[in-house]
Amino acid sequence: MDLFEYQARDLFEKYGVPVLQGLVADTPEEAAAAAAKIGGTVVVKAQVKAGGRGKAGGVKLAHSPEEAATAAEAILQLTIKGLKVNRVMIAQGAAIDKEYYFSVLLDRSNRTFLSLCSVEGGMEIEQLAEERPEALAKIAVDAISGIDLTKAKEIALAGGFDAATAEKVAPVFVKLYEVFVKEDATLVEVNPLILSKDGQIIALDGKVSLDDNAEFRHQRESLERDELDPLEAKAKAADLNYVKLDGEVGIIGNGAGLVMSTLDVVAYAGERHGGVKPANFLDIGGGASAEVMAAGLDVILNDPQVKSVFVNVFGGITACDAVANGIVGALGTLGSKATKPLVVRLDGNNVVEGRQILAAANHPLVTVVDTMDEAADKAAELANR
Repeated sequence: MDLFEYQARDLFEKYGVPVLQGLVADTPEEAAAAAAKIGGTVVVKAQVKAGGRGKAGGVKLAHSPEEAATAAEAILQLTIKGLKVNRVMIAQGAAIDKEYYFSVLLDRSNRTFLSLCSVEGGMEIEQLAEERPEALAKIAVDAISGIDLTKAKEIALAGGFDAATAEKVAPVFVKLYEVFVKEDATLVEVNPLILSKDGQIIALDGKVSLDDNAEFRHQRESLERDELDPLEAKAKAADLNYVKLDGEVGIIGNGAGLVMSTLDVVAYAGERHGGVKPANFLDIGGGASAEVMAAGLDVILNDPQVKSVFVNVFGGITACDAVANGIVGALGTLGSKATKPLVVRLDGNNVVEGRQILAAANHPLVTVVDTMDEAADKAAELANR
């Protein structure tokens, strides 16, 4: 579960991570009241689980309660990367001297934790890693010994901090690691972590992802999922593994490995067709029934960003004829609401029967393609029309 920024801020405050005051608002009037309570210059920030909020107009300075109300009114009308803005955070303004980056995350490939650190914060970390990889330190963190002050200083120095500043940021790194461990997180990120002009280290923006598998150990009344994107909520209610992305090709597959591979081939094919990208990750599971397939299609086809859908299934436990019946049934249920083309690639268990079912249905939206690469290319082409 990814947290909203204001929820991450509150979590940081709970563990003693230095943060500035922040209040949430759902209306311009509430934004004005929050700005008046905080006083001085504030920042009105869209609360959506997506990056690039500033570029999309979702972050605005306000020097008075009236300006905060005006900014909130504009931001609450935005949709950022397909996500409707329903809430803003009114954050205390900061006099920034320098911006840094710090994160700790689960490193699945090496079966341990990893810390990323840089004195060059503020920009998107993916951009920094691509353009100036030498500026981003990657330090393995032992899951048993964790991050103590000594380890924190090692991380800071590797990230380019001078000795004096490393002494100042190290205690904050230790507290952020405490958030990571005690809250069963898979990611704790601060970008930017700032040095203010009066010499304070402050976590100005936070991103936290929690491990759903550990929820039985926690009581998170304040982190209820009723603020999920409607599509994510629908997918969760159907027990689907769904993550919304910002592309145009909807993806459905059976098995996380196959879905990840599908994302890659669609992204590669999209480079030849106007730069279209995957719109989501949706894994219907290894033993998915026709009903699960239909539920997945219902979620994907209701995403306004999706221009085409790629259904990629390798039949093992899941039989291709069950998948085909799910596709036909879902399209029948949706009726005229289904307007987006589907590219279907089936292989494996009962593939002949599955293809026969789709051929017999002869639905005008469905194109059956034999190979994964060809199907990805077709889905990208259709999304670009």
